[in-house]
Amino acid sequence: MKNSTPQVVTIAGSDSGGGAGLQADLKTFQARHVFGMSIVVALTAQNTLGVQESLPVPCEFVDAQFASLGDDFAIRAAKTGMLADTAHVQTVVKNLQTYNFGPLVVDPVMIAKGGHPLLSNDAIQTIQTELLPLATVVTPNLPEAEVLIGQQITSEAEMIRAAATLQQFGVKNVVMKGGHLEGTEASDFVLLETGEQFWLRAPRQTTKNTHGTGDTFSSCIVAELAKGVSMKEAIVTAKAYIQGAITEGIFVGHGHGPTNHWAKLSTEIRIEPV
Repeated sequence: MKNSTPQVVTIAGSDSGGGAGLQADLKTFQARHVFGMSIVVALTAQNTLGVQESLPVPCEFVDAQFASLGDDFAIRAAKTGMLADTAHVQTVVKNLQTYNFGPLVVDPVMIAKGGHPLLSNDAIQTIQTELLPLATVVTPNLPEAEVLIGQQITSEAEMIRAAATLQQFGVKNVVMKGGHLEGTEASDFVLLETGEQFWLRAPRQTTKNTHGTGDTFSSCIVAELAKGVSMKEAIVTAKAYIQGAITEGIFVGHGHGPTNHWAKLSTEIRIEPV
């Protein structure tokens, strides 16, 4: 029975406001019935109005956190979020190559909702060449995908092409989150390593309470993979979870409030094959 409970880890930055970052990840892990732990890469002074300050954790302490978890736990899946800069990306990559934490979900966090940079520009190439080849799935929003591939994405056709480009970096599965496109639906494009392609569509919600949506979505995928479900099922469940978390809103703070991690899975998700 030792270490038999599904265990997962988030490798990310801390959000003192509790709506995003590793706090959102841990809330999602709890809601999806897996045991969550964290490796803190950076600290932020943050609330619903934005990020006021950020402070990377020394790389040696990131190493120590990896060693501590690797020595004791049976981690079945992991995710990365805010990684700060090149040195920290390389530190995380080195440790992921040392410790087997199972499938890796990369959420390429770059900019906070309020515009504060969470990743240095010189770290982009390191993510492309060193982190993405280790990833089981990458979950960029459109601005993040545009930076990674160096091209604008303004249509669903361009989302499909961008996903194929991202896969060429070595990542097995790609979820292109289309929330930044206009329309009555929030549509995500999924490209699996098997070659299967499909859209996940749900009604667009009119709300400013979307802080931490990317963290919540990606951490739900991590939780489902740790429970042994297929990649497709994990992604569909994550879409249903984040749709519910946005639709069943809560009201915290004075700016971009958080999503509702207590919400039930939405039944409004539609799968549309390509």
